[in-house]
Amino acid sequence: MTSKPMLLALEYAELARGRTAPRPPVGAVIVRDGSVVGAGFTQPRSGPHAEVVALQAAGDRAQEATLYVTLEPCSHYGRTPPCADAVIAAGIRRVVASQQDPNPLVCGQGFHKLRESGVAVEIGDGAEEALQQLAPFFTAVTRDRPLVTAKWAMSADGKIATRAGDSRWISSEASRAVVHEIRDVVDAIVVGVSTVIADDPQLTVRLPDHLSRREPRLHRPLRVVLDSHGRLPLCSGILTDDHVDRTVVLATSAVPMERAAAIAQRGALLIQVPASPRGQVDPSAVLQQLLALDCHHVLVEGGGRVLGSFFDHRLVDEAVIFVAPRVIGGGEAPGPVAGTGVSALTAAARIDWSSPAAVGQDAVLRGRVSFPSSTDA
Repeated sequence: MTSKPMLLALEYAELARGRTAPRPPVGAVIVRDGSVVGAGFTQPRSGPHAEVVALQAAGDRAQEATLYVTLEPCSHYGRTPPCADAVIAAGIRRVVASQQDPNPLVCGQGFHKLRESGVAVEIGDGAEEALQQLAPFFTAVTRDRPLVTAKWAMSADGKIATRAGDSRWISSEASRAVVHEIRDVVDAIVVGVSTVIADDPQLTVRLPDHLSRREPRLHRPLRVVLDSHGRLPLCSGILTDDHVDRTVVLATSAVPMERAAAIAQRGALLIQVPASPRGQVDPSAVLQQLLALDCHHVLVEGGGRVLGSFFDHRLVDEAVIFVAPRVIGGGEAPGPVAGTGVSALTAAARIDWSSPAAVGQDAVLRGRVSFPSSTDA
């Protein structure tokens, strides 16, 4: 069972989620004589880590206190000095951590440094909850790519639009609000150029103040358009609004130079990446580029060909699916995931559902995605 101080540390870590990449979102709480004397969370960009924020808040009261932290204190010089050194210098006598840092530059060395200095170390309090918060960071470190969440809304019979292309709105307003909560914790939102042509989406986080729990409240994930041949309209909202500096267009060498220059002149960042055998932007290259842009959590919103490409390349880690109580029908009405697909059910991706939820009249299904090994397929 997670201790009360660690639950509080996890609450502080939640305030940082989606704001700290390439650093992990961490929360820290300092307890002395049964009272919380300091707390904090990792600050954006090059700001201090959670431990340092908590130590600054505690001041001299950190002497002989216990530090509860959701991830192992770092032991190396990066954008900031080692947190383990700050913990030792502050006179902390005991550190309780949820998870060991998988980063090879740390990976137990922070704990080792603390123990060598006489600080007691305990590991595992709140481990499962912390792992959920830290999953994007862990994926980036251990798999060398961002964590990928696939999201789509569909009718009860699995359609994302009518045969005439009408898709607004399949899901309810309440479900769309949940989508903005999801966007609020990711580093990038990925769509295909066909989605931009059809819907001209804003791809921004639009949450009312009372739902904006994280700091800073204004969050601007990268808006990423996969555009193999340069079809993105220059009049698109994402090229003309106040957030154009957060627009990234990933294209192939098939984009004419004058078209690429016109997109860049609008203020967007255009990057050429390798093409897949089918001539589309390669999703593996997409993730490598986004990792280089400090993205640890990527939300793929569609359309069907983009989602299909990520599934075909086995690059989806979790799925969030909104199911509306509508039946659209029609053999020509599109489904949410296109691409090549699989020829045998044994090769199909599986989703380990968590408890389904209701949002208004819609059902929301969430789960981890796994792919069978080649021997299972």
